[in-house]
Amino acid sequence: MTQQSTARESTAGDAGDGPRRSAGRGRLDRYFHISARGSTIPREVRGGITTFMAMCYILLLNPLILSTPDVAHHTLARAGVVTATAFGAALCTLLMGLVGKVPLALAAGLNVSAALTTQVVPQLTWPQAMGMCVLYGAVIMLLVVTGLRERVMDAIPPALKHGITMGIGMFVALLGLVKAGFVGKGAGGAPVTLGATGQLTGWPVLFFAVTLLLIFMLQARKVPGALLIGIVAGSALSVAVTRIGGLTDADWGGATPALHGSAVSAPDFSLFGHVAFGGWGAVGTLGVGMIVFTLVLAGFFDAMATIIGVGTEAGLADGKGRLPGLSKALFVDGAGGAIGGVTGGSGQTVFIESASGVGEGARTGLSAVVTGLLFAACLFVTPLTRLVPAQVAAAALVVIGSMMMGAARHVDWRDRSASVPVFLTVALMPFTYNITAGVGAGVLAYTAIKTAQGERREVGGFMWVLSAVFLCYFALHPIEGWLGVA
Repeated sequence: MTQQSTARESTAGDAGDGPRRSAGRGRLDRYFHISARGSTIPREVRGGITTFMAMCYILLLNPLILSTPDVAHHTLARAGVVTATAFGAALCTLLMGLVGKVPLALAAGLNVSAALTTQVVPQLTWPQAMGMCVLYGAVIMLLVVTGLRERVMDAIPPALKHGITMGIGMFVALLGLVKAGFVGKGAGGAPVTLGATGQLTGWPVLFFAVTLLLIFMLQARKVPGALLIGIVAGSALSVAVTRIGGLTDADWGGATPALHGSAVSAPDFSLFGHVAFGGWGAVGTLGVGMIVFTLVLAGFFDAMATIIGVGTEAGLADGKGRLPGLSKALFVDGAGGAIGGVTGGSGQTVFIESASGVGEGARTGLSAVVTGLLFAACLFVTPLTRLVPAQVAAAALVVIGSMMMGAARHVDWRDRSASVPVFLTVALMPFTYNITAGVGAGVLAYTAIKTAQGERREVGGFMWVLSAVFLCYFALHPIEGWLGVA
């Protein structure tokens, strides 16, 4: 859209508004710098709606991921998780729009939720896990305030950053395959197998496969909102087959997709404020440190890359890639970790789907405000999420994992100091079901290979410190034995 057409649209929109409405538009324009960034209020509203439609799938996926029982065998109530997810996304996105004034939306980070499910709650309770979210959010805010966040980003080798992204993608994809029942624990000694018995059985797995292929096909056709369309279509097919074919709770594992009662209900804030900072005795000081470090890693790299990438696409970055109000945006992103812990819906982080709103013309924080308000409206439609089977929602996890693997194009696979650490990071995250193990293996491999190549000065002080920490992490059991702790 040209500047002239933008001006015409703005003039036409203002015509006949009257003094009061014009004054209101003027305040909005000045606060969000709408005209200064070459945008209009209608474009910002359109962009905010588009971003919401592209990322509202999180209301279905986050409850699915956080459905694991904790160390005390307590499971989070689904309605509470949906409310916490919507409330956290609404609050953080509104903060980003009003404070950061950039077209970025936040919601529960799938990476963070996956780390909580697989690495934290097997050792701690859910309130303690949310306490860890508060701690990791505080760490990121501290890094932003002190200016260390960008320095830490610069200290990590680019190839290893991409390897962490890819590894988490593989980890999320495996999580989706397991949640769908497409991959199971082998009964004959194999660590994993196709299905639960070596073959695929049951209708739910079929719906997962159909949904997965449909989303991939829609993406191949470059259809906007492919994830959401695929989930809706898969859910509609599941509901139709269940009714026509007479499928029961036994076929669905006790979670038949159906709407019980009204589609509208009051929000369930039962998880809000359920935060505990205990658990130090259960995992130890080093254990707490590694958990917080893992959560920071899970949301650290993608968030900063997303903020800069989307800002650049919106034309807000200068020649050096710096955004107006970058520090504010990074601070709000860090605060999202703590806010997510308090709300009970996992740490919040910036979503790459914000780029879809930018593609529709969004350039200011007003679009983020629109997205946040739409998430707030979702607080009252929790019952609708019961129409989406877990297996159908799990297909989106596999798709997201495949998208994160796109970082492979940035790795020089001929350079052993890059390819070996990346390979170990990508392989060990899903194979050990542990994000920390993958990152640790990559860091140690990078340091060792660079040293072998006679380039240990290129490693950098921060990476040497990380290597020492991960060496202690992998050798924790023998170290405890030598110290007489174990």
